[in-house]
Parts: sequence; C-alpha cells; structure tokens
Amino acid sequence: MLAPREIDEYILPTERRVIRVRQHWSVMLNHITQTALVLFGLVLLDTYLPRNLVLDNLTWYAGLVAVLRLTLFVALWWVERIVITDKRVMLSRGIITHNIGMMPLGKVTDLTFERTMTGRIIGFGTMIIESAGQIQALNRIDYMPQPEEIYEALAELIFGDKKQTRSHVLAKPRRRG
Repeated sequence: MLAPREIDEYILPTERRVIRVRQHWSVMLNHITQTALVLFGLVLLDTYLPRNLVLDNLTWYAGLVAVLRLTLFVALWWVERIVITDKRVMLSRGIITHNIGMMPLGKVTDLTFERTMTGRIIGFGTMIIESAGQIQALNRIDYMPQPEEIYEALAELIFGDKKQTRSHVLAKPRRRG
C-alpha cells in the first residue's frame, strides 16, 4: 500500500502556503467516548456473566474491534490537512482513497465564522466559505483550530492586501499562561 500523498505536493509553484493545520483534536472526542463506553460495557459483561471460554473470546474480540475502529479514526484525522494558500483553500482527506477538496479564493464571496460555547472553551470553530450562490466541493470546515487567527488571515487574503497576511501569527506557537 502506498502512503497518501502529502498535500504540499498539490501546491503549485506559483502559490505561497499561508496556513497548514489539521482539524482540532476535539473532533475525536465522540469516537474516544464511544470506544471507552464499549470497552467499559465489555468489562462489565466479562465480570458479571459466568465464566465461559466462548464468551471471554467474544468480549476480547469485540474489544479489539472497538480499539481498531478508534485507531482507524485517529489515522484518518492524522492524515487530514487543511491548507490555505494565497490562491485557494484545500482540504485533504483519506488514507486509501485520497480526496482533495478545493476552492479558489477568487470565487469566495462570503466568509462566515461560527464558534459554539464548547468551541470557545476548547479552542475550535467552524469556517463557512460561500461562492456566488454555488455549492462548492469545500464550503464548510468544522473543528478549525486557532479559529480567530485563521479567520483573520483568510479574510485578509480574500478581501485585503494580497501581499500581507497574518500567517506569521500561526507560525509562532501560542503560549498559555
């Protein structure tokens, strides 16, 4: 099996990469919670049901399937990348089937930034990118990390001076006090 292509291979020589991130880690919370609940339920079954070799094997294999499922979701999250260049927004997904969604910045007519209370606490937001009333391959990016900085850099790329962006803000690690 070949490794998925790195998204930077899709950037043209005339483009300048401004932002490259993956979705916020909190996108995995639902999968982690489901796996933990399944494993907890299997431990309870194994503890309170009578000892039986078949039942022990079934609970062990069910636990293995739950952990493998979580591993697959973590791997998919790990390879997914959001890249914003000075000319387009790209979202790369997939391990076996590689999928790249793309929207040229020149077609963007509206940029919406949403943040729930949970997003404010944990540190993620949603970016909605609209294009002249058309539905594009890439119009909504959920669980965007560092949402204020990315929104400001993207807004400057789309509506501001093309030569200056806030990408330097994203290059520096944030210090938490």
